[in-house]
Amino acid sequence: MLIRRLAELAGGEREATGPAWASRRLLLHGDGPPYSFHDTVLYAGTTTRLWYRNHQAAVYCLGGRGELLDRRRKVVHPIASGVLYVLDVDSPAQVTVVTDLHVVCVFTPALTGRESLDADGSYPLLADDGPTA
Repeated sequence: MLIRRLAELAGGEREATGPAWASRRLLLHGDGPPYSFHDTVLYAGTTTRLWYRNHQAAVYCLGGRGELLDRRRKVVHPIASGVLYVLDVDSPAQVTVVTDLHVVCVFTPALTGRESLDADGSYPLLADDGPTA
């Protein structure tokens, strides 16, 4: 059994930050499940490119407002509390944040915690070298 508290992750190695977001990784590859689970805040006034070419991701919005642009189809979807989106691996997207967006994300295959988004918004596939703290 695994019990982990979000508040315990702040400022530790399971918290990743960028200019547009902060993410606390509650579950990672080294924890055992074939998926990872993240609590993320995207900051108001930012735009982030996403293209999960190596992962399937489900993102559920707990609060805030933004827009998700399907860059291939040129379609904009409003994002707000209660909205779930799943990005196609063949479709780059872009999220523009109006007010801080609080989302939870599930990735498969599981992220290791060492990945960084590359310029097109993808996470690389990394081999895990064991459990993480």
